[in-house]
Amino acid sequence: MRLKRRNVAILAATGTVGQRFVQLLENHPWLEISVLAASERSAGKRYKDACVWRMETDMPREIGEMTVVNTDLKSVKEAGDVDLVFSALPGDIAGPIEESFAVEFPVLSKAAAHRMDEDVPLLIPEVNPEHLELIPIQKRKRGWSGFISTDPNCSTIQMAMTLKPLMKFGLKRVVVTTMQALSGAGYPGVASLDIIDNIIPYIAKEEEKMEIETKKILGTFDGEKVRMADIIISASCNRVNVKDGHLEVIYVDLEDKPSIEEVKEAFRRFTGEPQKLKLPTAPEKPIIVRDEIDRPQPRLDRDAGGGMSVVVGRIRSDPVMTIKYLCLGHNTIRGAAGAGILSAELMIAKGYI
Repeated sequence: MRLKRRNVAILAATGTVGQRFVQLLENHPWLEISVLAASERSAGKRYKDACVWRMETDMPREIGEMTVVNTDLKSVKEAGDVDLVFSALPGDIAGPIEESFAVEFPVLSKAAAHRMDEDVPLLIPEVNPEHLELIPIQKRKRGWSGFISTDPNCSTIQMAMTLKPLMKFGLKRVVVTTMQALSGAGYPGVASLDIIDNIIPYIAKEEEKMEIETKKILGTFDGEKVRMADIIISASCNRVNVKDGHLEVIYVDLEDKPSIEEVKEAFRRFTGEPQKLKLPTAPEKPIIVRDEIDRPQPRLDRDAGGGMSVVVGRIRSDPVMTIKYLCLGHNTIRGAAGAGILSAELMIAKGYI
């Protein structure tokens, strides 16, 4: 599929997720960075001088020479042509800023501010692409030319992707315990003396996000709004001393009591609109099943599918629930910037952008 390139503005471009957007958009066939926006402290500086680059690859040279502008609609519009906006803004300030941009532009947000708004998609492209039908409802209701679409919480994305193919077995209850990487806390993140030789058994608001967001993601669009999935979810979230890659232990109660092989086959056969449309960022296999007794592991499996695949393993029967398994995802790629880029690709392919 060959389409004209869209010009992209990145809000909070100097932060961890903003840098990941910059890295992943280098040489993208459909999207080109035209504006980099950040705080007043960074505005007016060259990008390479405004941020401490923390990605594994070198900063794209031409991006490093771009001048960062302030994160307001007027400054961004004056800085260059924009077709859509990626927002990596912190949740505590994202809401009104994203709304100001959505009056004119499509805004794809990683922040939590609008995730549970009734007229805003909470999108995982392989899982609930039909929720994009909320966009014209939102535009009509709010009188905007643009719109807001959100990506779920990083730990929610990988869990929901593995729950979707299990819904055909009658998904009733889910219990999840996470071991979440340090990069999920941003930079500089968790203090070294707090995490070395330690596990922190609390991440603010993380458990609530997993429990409520998943119900919306797996819910049914009825033509006007999303009806929440009738699933009970209990989450416990922990920060561990791993750089990238969230590992989750998931227990599911299934009405139909499938065999282990049936569950593995459901994971292996799972695919979605991004794969059918051959979108540039879509992994060939959204879910990869590992049969080794000690996989998945963050260091070995987080980059599967370019960081866009979710890896499952240790799939076993459970005496309390039905099935238990481990699930691993790259939290700043599939769980953040990569998710936003894939969502944008889907919207372009379907004519929403």
